[in-house]
Amino acid sequence: MELRQYARLIWRWLWLIIVCALLAGGAAYAVSANTAPVYQSSISLLINQARSGNSSADYSALLTGERLAKTYAELMRKRPVLEAVIANLALPGDAEALTKRVSVAPVRDTQLIVLTVEDGDPQRAADTANEIVRVFGQQNQALQAGRYTDTRQGLERELAKVQLDIDRTQAGLSALKSPGTSADETERDRLQTLLAQYRNSYATLFKSLGDIRLAEAQSTDSLSVAEAARPEATPVRPRTTVNTLLGLVVGALLGFGLAFLIEYLDDRVKSAGQAATLSGVMSLGAIGRFAQRDPADQLVVLREPQSPIAEAYRMLRINLDFTAIDGPLGAVVVTSGSPEEGKSTTIANLAVALAEVGRCVILVDADLRRPTLHRILGLPNERGVTTALLRPGPGSASEYLQATAVPNLWLLSSGPIPPNPAELLSSRRMAELVESLRSQADIVLFDTPPLLVFADALVLASKCDGTLLVARANFTRVGALARAKAQFAQAGARLLGVALNQAPMPRGRQQSYYYYYSEERNRRRGWFGLGRRRKRAGQAVMPPAAAAPVVIEPPVVLGAAAPDLDAPRPQALELGGTANDHSTGSAASGAENVTVIAPGAGAF
Repeated sequence: MELRQYARLIWRWLWLIIVCALLAGGAAYAVSANTAPVYQSSISLLINQARSGNSSADYSALLTGERLAKTYAELMRKRPVLEAVIANLALPGDAEALTKRVSVAPVRDTQLIVLTVEDGDPQRAADTANEIVRVFGQQNQALQAGRYTDTRQGLERELAKVQLDIDRTQAGLSALKSPGTSADETERDRLQTLLAQYRNSYATLFKSLGDIRLAEAQSTDSLSVAEAARPEATPVRPRTTVNTLLGLVVGALLGFGLAFLIEYLDDRVKSAGQAATLSGVMSLGAIGRFAQRDPADQLVVLREPQSPIAEAYRMLRINLDFTAIDGPLGAVVVTSGSPEEGKSTTIANLAVALAEVGRCVILVDADLRRPTLHRILGLPNERGVTTALLRPGPGSASEYLQATAVPNLWLLSSGPIPPNPAELLSSRRMAELVESLRSQADIVLFDTPPLLVFADALVLASKCDGTLLVARANFTRVGALARAKAQFAQAGARLLGVALNQAPMPRGRQQSYYYYYSEERNRRRGWFGLGRRRKRAGQAVMPPAAAAPVVIEPPVVLGAAAPDLDAPRPQALELGGTANDHSTGSAASGAENVTVIAPGAGAF
């Protein structure tokens, strides 16, 4: 899928994407607006470590402080601390519920700890955070004090015992100071050695006791508050704006995914190029959508001759002529794969487009099951194809033709609906009728029932020069075009091309078309009407001839005086009046009339 195709997909399903985005955004806003606000309060703590002059000792103390920070972070969320806080502040819930609302995290590469409490009340959140730190400090001091007290007391007892041994040894040495025997000298040496050992032990114990006392003193203030918790005015949840924007984005993505899935699963024809690829023939035209309030509105080439839709039918006429390789097309079948694809509207406007360039056109309603062309052209359907086919003996096809309001366009309606349409269309008299009509006009167009529903189109296609297949954008199934192609190939009928109805028209093309004609009108009238001639006093301004109202002369109906059909058929129209008269049949009173040339006569 190319980028341009993605852009078209987004533009085609923009409404779905917007709806999904609005629904998701609205749901996110509603949920956020109805959610109770949650406030957050944090307190920052600093772990105090004694520093020494030794750099290696300082680094070791720093590592110890980081480990201690992690230890304290875990201890602050333990049950003894939280239960004491709940009891002191009379908080609702138990320690397990409070644990879910408390988070403690050391700050990386520092000796800081940040304790955060979430609560629906901002003041209670701040009080809870401060109380947790206070209770933990008390419990930690009591724990550390108990541990150091036992050690200190043990050292003091050992130190007193060693001091007693030193005193006893010194007393023994004092008794041996008077000169005596050699045995006294030996005892004095032993006591002096023992005294030195006692003194060394005393010094060691005394140093340990000093370290314990120092550690005990430092443990009392190892944790200090760097920044106390304060109540916050803005809740941290719900984030209504962020949630709404996120819902809009997620909804838009969901809408795009849904649109992509729909496009992937949708097997309807989207463009003229796709229709041409599936049918195996060239695309002869793409006609946009236009309003059809009543059957007469379907003749858009006659009703709005300067509209883009009318130009699309004229382009279809030109492309159809280009398919005539071996010679001019004398008889063409127009059909579709399924009902309601616009084949009757297409063939009627194509006939008008052919007639307005001076070609004699006979439009035959060969849809003997659901005839439509007589209603589009506003003509009766008392006699027609079935009357001519079921009439005993030879006869002239011209007596069943009806002149229309369009010069050079004649209609052979279906006539009464028969019980066996397929048999009539496959009969020898139908082949003779086709040849008779072909000899009387430049081109004969046959409207037939849908190809995939009835076999009438294939039966008639074998008697004509080619078939124009009509499809409808976003309606015709891909499989229907493929089956139509296979049936034409199996029947050996020539498929001239495919025309796509209700095709999406590029916006730029429509704007360019209307811009061209608006420029022409502005050039003639003057920009913004400034070039209009003003009426002078005593002088009347006559309207231009082209502005005269156009009146369509009533068509020739059955029973009226028929024109001379045996006269030679001219090759061009004899036009008079203004340039726009060819699209209406005749001008208003005071303008020259258009001479309508009837087809030549022929028998079958």
